[in-house]
Amino acid sequence: MELPKALEMYKGLPRSIYVLFLSRIVNSMGAFVRPFLTIFLTTNMGIGESLAGLIVTMAIIVYIPGSMMGGFMADRMGRKNIYICFMSAAALCFIPCAFLGNSMTIPALLILSSFFNAAAEPASSSMVADLTNPSNRKASFSLLYLGINIGFSVGPLIAGFLYNNFIEMIFIGDAMTTFIAIYLVYRYVEESRPDLSCVDLDESSDERPETGSIFKVIKARPFLIMAAIVSIMLSFVMSQMNFALPLFTNEVFGTTRGPTLFGGLMSVNGIIVVVMTVFLISLTKALRPIQNMSISGVLYAAGYGMLFFVRSYELFIISTVIWTLGEILMATNWGIYIANHTPMSHRGRFNAVLNTMGGTGHAISPLMIGLYIEKYTIYNLWPLMFVIAMACASLYLVLSKIEKR
Repeated sequence: MELPKALEMYKGLPRSIYVLFLSRIVNSMGAFVRPFLTIFLTTNMGIGESLAGLIVTMAIIVYIPGSMMGGFMADRMGRKNIYICFMSAAALCFIPCAFLGNSMTIPALLILSSFFNAAAEPASSSMVADLTNPSNRKASFSLLYLGINIGFSVGPLIAGFLYNNFIEMIFIGDAMTTFIAIYLVYRYVEESRPDLSCVDLDESSDERPETGSIFKVIKARPFLIMAAIVSIMLSFVMSQMNFALPLFTNEVFGTTRGPTLFGGLMSVNGIIVVVMTVFLISLTKALRPIQNMSISGVLYAAGYGMLFFVRSYELFIISTVIWTLGEILMATNWGIYIANHTPMSHRGRFNAVLNTMGGTGHAISPLMIGLYIEKYTIYNLWPLMFVIAMACASLYLVLSKIEKR
């Protein structure tokens, strides 16, 4: 498939989608803190793996109240205002970390930043759903995901250099790029919350406005609940990218080379997303989102499972390529699945609840995996990831068949 032909699906999208695309490039290019968080806590601050796992777990757990609060406010106060407010607060939390040395205030600020980031996410996801429709939604979600990874293909290399030479700048740089991204949204993206009194949708559409609490409305959509439950399991596996993988890279290649080589793997991850997203979306466009999510589970099983056997950096790169393909399919199809089955009157709250359910695996994984590694060694982690990912792939496939019938 020729690249120009594959790129045609990105023509004619709303202007705000293109602005959000640029904003996400900038923001992800400066995402210096998250990829190196585990290494920073264990190496620079001297925190043990189990305590580091607890800190990372706390940073993820606060996503629950943060996301629920942000989703509720986005449905009532507008997507744009909530996004700007909480993303600014998240960035401000990073700046003091550059000047606090090894103080335990740093983990507290990082956890607070995660809370504010979580509060901004439902507004961001709802904004994209508001600005699109079923005919251009897959292209829009994949373009924004592509933007994140264009930035992320460069960001970890910069972060690896800063980590080894000017570590304070990973916090300041992350904050500054976030403020630039916020300005782009403030200046060029309109408020997207729909006027429900003017909405005209077919009665069979899952996007039609509804009344009642979030729990009443979501109860009428059992497939969303079941898909979110399976996503808890798969997110448990996916979270190893930020927790177990950097530790394993340090274990295999040493603490001197490990951070730089891990930064290289994250850049490979970003490059593969940039190169392959367009082609992979085109190849799988005939499949329903739930089917693509099943394929994602298989790719994660293969990519992480092979780490049990490999010790060369070249094979680490191959592993990263494989599970990155799974990441592309999951990241671009989960949001579409939610948007296609969510009433526009409850988009903020639906995104908060469903992404919180899906993120539960990320929340519990660092603590559980930290304890698992201390007891069974990190080498024995990867067969477990293979089994869980294959179970998710099978469950998504079963759900796909039931849903179709």
